[in-house]
Amino acid sequence: MDKIFKALADKNRRKILTLLRDEEKTVSQLLKDFEIGQATLSNHLSILRKAKLVDFKINGKLRIYRLNKDLLVAFAENLRKFVGKMDESFVEEIEIRTRRV
Repeated sequence: MDKIFKALADKNRRKILTLLRDEEKTVSQLLKDFEIGQATLSNHLSILRKAKLVDFKINGKLRIYRLNKDLLVAFAENLRKFVGKMDESFVEEIEIRTRRV
């Protein structure tokens, strides 16, 4: 779980996960949405792979990355240990508090 927290701590890695949410992408496709170099993106992908949040398949010379949705769902379920059961009234209370601020 520590590797997942570390991977999610960076905004670029969270953006990668968001970009992979609906479809698989190559490194060059991912790069279009960033203002970072390929080496930096590859480093972020490596951290995400070590955390098992993404994996890839090879098609010729291309690595096509995909999100490991099963792990993310399991991780989210595991987080319930910290917050307990949340019902709609709890969420509404949070929304009301944020509006007052």
